[in-house]
Amino acid sequence: MPTVSAHIAAALARHVDHVFGLMGNGNAYFLDALLRDTHATFTAVRHEAGAVAAADAHYRVSRRMAAATTTYGPGFTNTLTSLAEAAQARVPLVLVVGDQPTAGPRPWDIDQIGIAAAVGVRTFTVGRLDAAATTTLAIEHALTHRRPVVLALPYDLAAREAGPVPEPTALQLPAPLAPGEDARAAIARTAAALAAAERPLLLAGRGAWLADAQDALGRLADATGALTASTALGRGIFPAAQHDLGVTGGFGAPGAMDLIHEADVVVVLGASLTQFTMRFGELFSPDTHVVQVDVAPAATHARVGEYIRGDVRLIADELAAEVARRRGDATGWRDAVDVAPLRVQEAADGEFAPDGRLDPRAVAERIGELLPADRVVVSDGGHFIGWANMYWPVASPGRMVMVGTAFQTIGIGWPTVAGAAVADPEATVVLTTGDGGGLMAIADLETAARAAGGRGVAFVWNDAAYGAEVNLYGLKGLHEDPMRIPQVDFAAFARGVGAEGLVVERLADLDRLAEWAATPAADRPFLLVDLRISGRVIAPYQEEIIRINS
Repeated sequence: MPTVSAHIAAALARHVDHVFGLMGNGNAYFLDALLRDTHATFTAVRHEAGAVAAADAHYRVSRRMAAATTTYGPGFTNTLTSLAEAAQARVPLVLVVGDQPTAGPRPWDIDQIGIAAAVGVRTFTVGRLDAAATTTLAIEHALTHRRPVVLALPYDLAAREAGPVPEPTALQLPAPLAPGEDARAAIARTAAALAAAERPLLLAGRGAWLADAQDALGRLADATGALTASTALGRGIFPAAQHDLGVTGGFGAPGAMDLIHEADVVVVLGASLTQFTMRFGELFSPDTHVVQVDVAPAATHARVGEYIRGDVRLIADELAAEVARRRGDATGWRDAVDVAPLRVQEAADGEFAPDGRLDPRAVAERIGELLPADRVVVSDGGHFIGWANMYWPVASPGRMVMVGTAFQTIGIGWPTVAGAAVADPEATVVLTTGDGGGLMAIADLETAARAAGGRGVAFVWNDAAYGAEVNLYGLKGLHEDPMRIPQVDFAAFARGVGAEGLVVERLADLDRLAEWAATPAADRPFLLVDLRISGRVIAPYQEEIIRINS
């Protein structure tokens, strides 16, 4: 007779095709049922935080929800940093965990529901008679609200008989939010402003990608003659790359940011306008008229002068039609601007920084030339995030994934390789991480190497320090000993899990990366590249933060 665990596994597998996790007392029966009775696949991680981080990255790459699973107690608490990151980033996933028995807590049980709520995550607890229905409700909640959820399995129910598995039920998900009466009036006003604009700009973010608005954005750009740009999470979303200024904020090229400052009308589509995107208030001119399109209840930044609530794809299409009706075939700002030279980042002064270690800008630029074009880049958090964002262009928003920035965390980079590798089985998965965060998550180096194999390469920006802290607080005169890390040989770690390790102390050492990239994935190992860089070169985005904090 099917158990409660079998009911959960069957209901979950109808909507989720992959689960990442670590087995323990609380989820052993669930994993057994998942692997015996469903078509869902499973990837084991080596730390519970990695289970959630991998499921998070899977969704960001593919827009398909994945699940994570751990045991109760310490297995659950180990997930909290990754769970908080997913909540802050609004990533839907289901975390299946064991929990205290229905009779009440044992001495080692804790209030898991309260702990999950503290990081903004709702818990659904299954019963013996409603396990499948509760699982479906949890999935619906996650997808509707774009949030992670916890699905709790009481310990004494895991192996209890629950009767036949019920017939599958369809998910009840809301339709895209159509513009209401107020939104339609705002669309008319915005179309008039765009038709009259001399220097219109469209700025799109991750929300536009989630709304599948790429084609609609292209039509709007054509109708307005606008230049385009994106947030760090929306890069590559506009079809006409020849008119795109790239990523805004501290990752953007100086010439492109200067031109954006000249825009007279800006329409922001599916972007929340964080302080980093806005260059701490300096992205737009004080005279720029800013319109925001999003599904949030209200505008998310004080600079927004007109807010249009609704699905980005639907509104972009309506704006394009209305602007075309008003403008006809008039040319636009983009026809007068040569974008290519404006997107060029500042070059390094040479191969080495004054301290004799590699200049990270020179390293990043060279790596960008060598990486396969089909890459998906996954990023841990830390000072180094600037280098990949500035020098490694990607083809679409799902190919640059920054897990950690929403919650300002480091140390969950390695397992995101597994999530990305499962989400896109054809791509080369590229991890960028620091020595501090890399050491925190080093157990899941094994997961990354196993899951990605020859499709995976990791770059560790090794400056023997917590770089962001040195830049922010060392420069203020605080004692630097807690900010320093002994020089670590990450290449040796790689060899310990059957991967190849490469230490790079000069640009010529990257020739091995060129050989690796030219070899078919089936014939090459997972490659870890230990970049011995200077910590004295500060990324432009960090210089902005230093200036604000000063």
